[in-house]
Amino acid sequence: MLCALALLSAIAPLATDMYLPGLPVMAESLGSSTVGVQLTLTTFMAGLGLGQLLVGPLSDGWGRRRLILAGTIVLAVSSAICAMAPTVEILIAARLVQGFSGGTGIVLARAVIADRARGNQAAKLFSLMMIIGGIAPVAAPLLGGVLLGPIGWRGIFWVLTGLAVLMAVGAFAFVPETLPPEKRHGGGLKTMAGNFGYVLRQRRFVGYAAAMALGFGAMFSYISASPFVTQNILGLSPGQFSLVFAVNSAGLVLANAVNTRLIGRFEVRTLLLFGVTTMFTAGALLLLTMVVVGYVAALILPLLFVAISMMGLTLGNATALAQSQVPKAAGTGSAVIGASQFGLAAVVSPLVGLGGEGTGIPMAVAIVVCSGLALTSAAVLARDSAAVLARDSAAVPARDSAAVPARESAS
Repeated sequence: MLCALALLSAIAPLATDMYLPGLPVMAESLGSSTVGVQLTLTTFMAGLGLGQLLVGPLSDGWGRRRLILAGTIVLAVSSAICAMAPTVEILIAARLVQGFSGGTGIVLARAVIADRARGNQAAKLFSLMMIIGGIAPVAAPLLGGVLLGPIGWRGIFWVLTGLAVLMAVGAFAFVPETLPPEKRHGGGLKTMAGNFGYVLRQRRFVGYAAAMALGFGAMFSYISASPFVTQNILGLSPGQFSLVFAVNSAGLVLANAVNTRLIGRFEVRTLLLFGVTTMFTAGALLLLTMVVVGYVAALILPLLFVAISMMGLTLGNATALAQSQVPKAAGTGSAVIGASQFGLAAVVSPLVGLGGEGTGIPMAVAIVVCSGLALTSAAVLARDSAAVLARDSAAVPARDSAAVPARESAS
């Protein structure tokens, strides 16, 4: 089941990293500007956020499995439309739908794990899922770079269509229903609003969710800008860019693997704080290098490697800590995490391109700002949570009411 959940969560790196090497070619093919093709990233991320925001709360009332199956089917159809899009405007619209449907798998994969595990066990499962799913960001840019020449960017979207079909088959065969009927609510806007209110009143949840979203925003500023920084400024070829991107992704996977071994020896919160602190430090050095020294690949690429690798100590740990604060509304909590994560990514994507193709400073600034705010959220807003996490992990009461009463949020 864990492999199937990882595949469902892999839609974000697959649908972004595979076609990243082709962004400059796509702009020329569709007669669009750099900002225009970057909007295909923006709308995809916005769709991911909106999809999670809707599907997560719905799954608390309807269950997880049937929504996963419906989402993967729509994902396959929208991916095919992307492959056939005649204009950048149609591609942007299709990417919105692709993101919306892809958000189903991401939000419900987290909810399924939250249904089954708590505390350190949940942190390990999230990290293991990201290790398995980490094959996607390692393989996707390499595969995209190899396929771009023979089949073009449209062919890459046809490959994504086939992968979406594979996700649907995997979900049907291996992902059971994890939310029994007695733990579901009756649905309705009032109930959904009550669950959102419950989740957002948990200060520690908000702190960890913000740390996760901001950390991802730092990474996505790199994802969005790196094709232009590495190829147009550092002079790398599309194939070399794909290799650099894969190496950075491999660093993220390795950090996740190390994280699973350290959980239990160190508090999950401690590992998270180390990750975001290191990311912030690497980002600050990156910005300083660009401003003072210039665009020296031998300095810039190692700093990017360190900054991106530290996401392996950030994503899984922040997600587990956040979800542990809202066990009575796992789907809604997962929706808030996902919506903030990809919503912020959608904002960051066009901002890092405002300086044009001749500068990487906006990317470096975004990494510094996002990682600095992530550190602040984890260290200050979610402080003193170790004892609370242990208490919440030890006793998770059953959910008896349609919505979570307001008094339960005052823990």
